[in-house]
This record gives sequence, structure tokens and C-alpha cells, in this order.
Amino acid sequence: MTALFAREIQPQRYEPARTARRIVDWYASSAHVGLWLLLIAMPLSVQIIGSATLMREWRRDPELCDATLKILGLIRAHASTQLIAGTTVTASGILAIVALHMITD
Repeated sequence: MTALFAREIQPQRYEPARTARRIVDWYASSAHVGLWLLLIAMPLSVQIIGSATLMREWRRDPELCDATLKILGLIRAHASTQLIAGTTVTASGILAIVALHMITD
């Protein structure tokens, strides 16, 4: 997704748009490799490694456990406000994307 964005921010004769175009072209030409490697295998490996690291740190650090439980309590206490804030930020992002799309057309 970053390559798709970087490809469009400037003329393709300049970097990083040239490299981003090569990445997008490579992905488009090898759909099976791109699909399995970039969209499934890489995020899955990040999820597995990240989960293992978090579990290890959770067991080692009792202060982390206490801080996490306190944060979860605060989140639960103010869930409606945070939900509204999250949807507002999401709507702002969508509006920015639509505005950018309208400007470039």
C-alpha cells in the first residue's frame, strides 16, 4: 500500500516513485507470490513474532502486567468517549483521502 501511495506522489522519473513503481509492477506480475508472500506470510510472521515477544515480556515484568490492567480499566470506564473519538479520527482520515482524490482528478 505504501508503494501504491509513493508511486503517485511525484513524477515516476524521480525517486522514491521509480522504486515504488517497480515494486507495484513486480507485485502485479507475480500475483500468487505477491498474494502469499506479501499479504499472508509476512503479516502472519509479524503477528507470531510480536505475540511471542509480548508474552515473554508479560511473564518477565510484573509492572507491565499491573500497568496493562490499569489501562484496561481506564479504557473500560471511558469506552463510549473513546469509540466516538476513534470514529471521528477515522472519518477525518476518510475525508482526507476523498479530498486528496478529488484534488488529483
